[in-house]
Amino acid sequence: MSDLLHPADTIIPRTKAYREMIAKSLLSRGNNKRLKAAIDKARRGEEVTLAFIGGSITHGAGAVPLHTNCYAYQTYMNFKEKFTSNGGSPIRLIKAGVGGTPSELGMIRYERDVLRNGTVQPDIIVIEFAVNDADDETNGVCYESLVLKALTAAHEPAVILLFSVFESDWNLQDRLSPVGMHYGLPMVSIKDAVTEQFRKTPVEGGIISKKQFFADIYHPTNAGHMIMADCLTWLFTETDRSAPDQETIRLDLPPVIGNDFAGVRLLDRASRTSIAFIEEGGFGKVDAELQFAEMDDHPYGTAQFPHNWMHTGDSGSESFKMTIRCKSLLLVFKNSGSDDFGNAEVRVDGKLVRTAESHAVNWTRCHAVILLRSEQSEEHTIEIRMAAGHESKRFTILGFGYVE
Repeated sequence: MSDLLHPADTIIPRTKAYREMIAKSLLSRGNNKRLKAAIDKARRGEEVTLAFIGGSITHGAGAVPLHTNCYAYQTYMNFKEKFTSNGGSPIRLIKAGVGGTPSELGMIRYERDVLRNGTVQPDIIVIEFAVNDADDETNGVCYESLVLKALTAAHEPAVILLFSVFESDWNLQDRLSPVGMHYGLPMVSIKDAVTEQFRKTPVEGGIISKKQFFADIYHPTNAGHMIMADCLTWLFTETDRSAPDQETIRLDLPPVIGNDFAGVRLLDRASRTSIAFIEEGGFGKVDAELQFAEMDDHPYGTAQFPHNWMHTGDSGSESFKMTIRCKSLLLVFKNSGSDDFGNAEVRVDGKLVRTAESHAVNWTRCHAVILLRSEQSEEHTIEIRMAAGHESKRFTILGFGYVE
C-alpha cells in the first residue's frame, strides 16, 4: 500500500493510532463463510472478481488520478497483494460507481454494470449508497432490493455494505445498517472510523483532519480514498484470521424494510424482450450527450444509458407509448444542465402520475423515479409526452426498470 496519498503529498503514517482508527470501521464482521471462501479461492490460484457499486465516491470522485487512487482500485490492489503470491490468481476489478445516483438506479443497472449482462459472477460485491440514498423514494426498499439481488445469486457471492460519510459527518447508516444485521452481512463504516478523531488535534490523537480527508464537502481526497481502502482491507484481514462460520446466510427471512424491487430489470432500446410493445412517436432520436463514468480501472469515461429515446424540438409532437405487463415500473430519464431540455408528462393507464423535470438539476446525470408499484402483475399503458409549453424542448428517456 503506497504512502503517497494526496496531490499535496499529505502523508498519513501507519501508526498504532492509525490502525486503531481503521479498526473502528468494522461495524459488523457478519457471517464470514462467503468472504472466507473468496479469500481461499484467491489463495488456491483461482480467478476472483471484486465488484463495487455505488455513487460518486465509488466512481472515484476526489481521487487524482481517479482510476488508480479511488478506494475501489486501492482495495482491489490490497486484496491482490494480501492473498496472492508469485503472480497468484488473476484478480479482476469491476467498478460500477455513477455520480449523483442512489440505489434506486443502482438496482436497475446491476445486471448491466456489475454482472455485465450475465458474463461475470463476482466473488465479492461492495455496495456503497449510504450518502446517495436521501432521495430514495422508498426509504430503503430499493437498497434492500439491491442487496438481495446480489445476495441471492446462485454462485453465493460475499456481499459487503460500505457506509461512506460526508464532511458534515452525515450518512444513512442508521437507516441502512439494519439490512446488513438482518442478513448477517459484513459492514464497514467510514463514519465510525473517522468522525470522532476529526474533532481531535494531533496532540490529542487526531490522525487526519477534515481538510486532509475531504476534497470537497462530499468526496474524499487521495488520503480519504486510501483510508476507505484500508478499512475494507481490515475487514479482509479480520475475516481471514477468524474461525469459519458453519452456518450459511439465511435467505428465507422476510425483508426488514422491503424487497419489492429485488427482481427489477433494465428495459432500454437495446433490450431483447417481448415484455413490452413500444411506439417511439416523437422520441425516435438517440441522445449521445450523456453522463459518463470511468468504469473498472479505465482512465476514460463510459456513456451511461446510450440506448435511449430522445425527443427534440423537430422530432414531432407524438407521444412515446408503451404497453407492458409488470408489477412495478420505474422511469430513468436524463437530467441536464442545458436550457434546451424541458419537462415531460407521464401517464399510466391514462392517469397523470408524474411530470418529469429534466432541468430540475443543473448538471447531466441519470435520474430514476417510480411510476407504478403493485403486488399484482397486470398490463399497463405508459404514455410520455412533452408538457405544455415544452413542445420545442428536448427530453431523453434513458430506460425503464420493470418487475414482472
